Amino acid sequence: MSAKAISEQTGKELLYKFICTTSAIQNRFKYARVTPDTDWGRLLQDHPWLLSQNLVVKPDQLIKRRGKLGLVGVNLTLDGVKSWLKPRLGQEATVGKATGFLKNFLIEPFVPHSQAEEFYVCIYATREGDYVLFHHEGGVDVGDVDAKAQKLLVGVDEKLNPEDIKKHLLVHAPEDKKEILASFISGLFNFYEDLYFTYLEINPLVVTKDGVYVLDLAAKVDATADYICKVKWGDIEFPPPFGREAYPEEAYIADLDAKSGASLKLTLLNPKGRIWTMVAGGGASVVYSDTICDLGGVNELANYGEYSGAPSEQQTYDYAKTILSLMTREKHPDGKILIIGGSIANFTNVAATFKVTATAVSGESGLGKAGKGKCFDDLALLSSYQGLLSLGAYSRVRAVFAHALKAHVTAVNKDDRANVSQESSLSR
Repeated sequence: MSAKAISEQTGKELLYKFICTTSAIQNRFKYARVTPDTDWGRLLQDHPWLLSQNLVVKPDQLIKRRGKLGLVGVNLTLDGVKSWLKPRLGQEATVGKATGFLKNFLIEPFVPHSQAEEFYVCIYATREGDYVLFHHEGGVDVGDVDAKAQKLLVGVDEKLNPEDIKKHLLVHAPEDKKEILASFISGLFNFYEDLYFTYLEINPLVVTKDGVYVLDLAAKVDATADYICKVKWGDIEFPPPFGREAYPEEAYIADLDAKSGASLKLTLLNPKGRIWTMVAGGGASVVYSDTICDLGGVNELANYGEYSGAPSEQQTYDYAKTILSLMTREKHPDGKILIIGGSIANFTNVAATFKVTATAVSGESGLGKAGKGKCFDDLALLSSYQGLLSLGAYSRVRAVFAHALKAHVTAVNKDDRANVSQESSLSR
């Protein structure tokens, strides 16, 4: 399972389209997206309700606790929305430790309601099944919901019916709202399962005499279910977390991945970082990243990714060339490190990995200019000896030092931290 966050707009669009419930859901599809390039005249043509209703405006960039951060404009006219956006749209902001640009906002109708009409609901996946959380008090001051909310585990292949919801979750809910809440939560759970969500939170969920309003929504889906949910998902987008921009190289590798039966993944964490990885195997890539972080390299880890499923030499070459191109764009005073490794399946041609890596190195003219460099590997055994020779031979004519080690990744990192000799070594 690969849980990936989706935007609030995407989550609401899916919910409004596909949820089945007897509860009357209000303001369906009433939202407008604003970016620095928005043509307001065209926006008003597409969404004439912007002129006739009071509005709420907020960034839609996977930012948590927007209300607490002063990033929600409430009960504004259209002119008020424009004034509120002026000092924020396209401007840099810091949220926690992340700094990024506010460039995607969502405008929705303002819903007058009382605090007593706000509720909290969340569904999330675990190994045992899916947990459903409900709290009779929602909103920005909901607090520690794990400790306060009513919780119900729905096991794998089990169903959630309205009676169970009333009995276990709506213990403290107002009597006059239990029926509508039970119907909505039941429909929400079925929607969550049918569209392969892994996390779905609504806070607040507002219930008035007119019906149900989904005010704020956060969601993640299982990205590996794309082939099952393609018809309903459409061309779903997975935006990067706030503070990390989407890079064309990530899109390039994603395109290669989509056209291949193999798996090719790349996420840039810190393009100026010193430690780069080229790891075979999804599980191994997690072990490598965790180990690097455990040993103090969290601020220098540049990328996360993996290649597996027996990619062709051309695909491996394209993957290696992309990583090397990114790695060599900027110098680092202490040099750069490329760790090649992973877990090897019996159908993986290990020698080809080093052969195409050497080819990619030879084609990357900036590699020798990127400062001192080291290349570690811990996946190469005797079967990859020729590939290692290719990489090692090239490393001797560049300022790149290759270390072929019969060691696990933790040992490689410890060697690096101890400033091991940077002499080229290919002896086994």
